Amino acid sequence: MIEAVAVLGIIGALLGAMLGIADLFLKVENDPREDYVMSKLAGANCGGCGYPGCQGFAAALVNGEATQVSKCAPTSKEAKDEIVEYLNTTPGPDGSTLSVKL
Repeated sequence: MIEAVAVLGIIGALLGAMLGIADLFLKVENDPREDYVMSKLAGANCGGCGYPGCQGFAAALVNGEATQVSKCAPTSKEAKDEIVEYLNTTPGPDGSTLSVKL
């Protein structure tokens, strides 16, 4: 019985170490602009913009799929203006900026 517990403990430790190492090499880096845009959106997750929630719309804006912030009805005009200014002036990881409209 003790041998079985010891073997399972060793196997668990090895698998945990392998997962930790895999996490270092398989990490996906997010664009920091997406977090900023998400923080400015209303957070209603209504889907009225045509994307699956606010996170999906923020990703579409940053990736260039969506070019009009006005698709998000619940977000205030001031927040939309801030998003447009930020995305048009802040370069992404590749060094390019976006052309987003209100």
